[in-house]
Amino acid sequence: MKKLLMSAAVVLGMAGGATADTFNATIVAGHPPVFRWVKHASKTFIPAVNKALEGTGHTVNFTEQYGGSLAKVGDELEAVEEGLAEVGLVSSLFDPAKLAVQNVTYFTPFVNSDSARVAALMDKMQEDIPEMRASWAANGLEYLGGAIGIDDYLLMTNFPVNSIADLKGHKIGAPGPAVNWLKGTGAVGVSGNLTTYYNEIKTGVYDGVIVFASAALPGKLYEVAPYITKVGFGAQYAGGLAANKDWYDSLPPEVQAALKSAAEADRLAYIADLDASVTKFLGIMQAKGATLTEVDEDFRKQWAAGMDNVAKQWAETLDGKGQPGTVVLKTYMDAMRAAGATPVRNWDQE
Repeated sequence: MKKLLMSAAVVLGMAGGATADTFNATIVAGHPPVFRWVKHASKTFIPAVNKALEGTGHTVNFTEQYGGSLAKVGDELEAVEEGLAEVGLVSSLFDPAKLAVQNVTYFTPFVNSDSARVAALMDKMQEDIPEMRASWAANGLEYLGGAIGIDDYLLMTNFPVNSIADLKGHKIGAPGPAVNWLKGTGAVGVSGNLTTYYNEIKTGVYDGVIVFASAALPGKLYEVAPYITKVGFGAQYAGGLAANKDWYDSLPPEVQAALKSAAEADRLAYIADLDASVTKFLGIMQAKGATLTEVDEDFRKQWAAGMDNVAKQWAETLDGKGQPGTVVLKTYMDAMRAAGATPVRNWDQE
């Protein structure tokens, strides 16, 4: 079925075989380019592919489809798997059934706020752990890299938060597994994503969201949720660049190598851009009327202690399905501690 659904670009690329000079590829993202990881697909990844191909006789001609024009948020995997696009910014965060082991960071909050470290480690783990690579292959994809590291998650609300008790009864939107972070707080967690947060807070569907500064500013969330609480949920891994595996396997080795080296260049450029913006963006939101509060360590400990050990439950569930849940959890936590992180809660050791 996948072969039948492959796009004309894929078929033409395969027909040319290893001697073809130009390979056509559509790149897809559900989010619009106002968000940094999509912007860098255009700004960094695409130019880096063809720069790496200089002197090889090969080029890749990209058509860009962002902001839901070809696939909505969470549908990128299927678009690439079916050959509607050759490359995608695949949001593993919104495909927890198909890319379960990739979501380890979202089951381990309060561990590390360094997005560069989280992104680099997640790319390395997917290179080193065969079962993580296999989960992409099982969906007809080749993982290229370009980990989408997300800066330290915040709580943004339309009411002040001075204690955990203040959350009781309020509806809070959160992405995918991050809904679990609200267990034990008295808040009502609702699954959502950046493309709808603004309107859902404005219309009263949510009273606030769990979000990150680098997306909150371009999303103008400070207009509807002006109370920003730095809880220290931590940096996360939300997905990365992946290619249709049939298409990728048909490419000459030089083009395959260019795609992967460009994905690494994309990660490095994206993270440098991200790190430079977070403090600046928080300041801009304050200047536009938002109130910024940072909680103390006791608050974090109280929040973390009130949660179920969702990480251990997640890992044991995956183990029961023959997937390396415990291995991935322990590898991630050990690497974070070795890098100097001091988790508020050691999810893997309980």
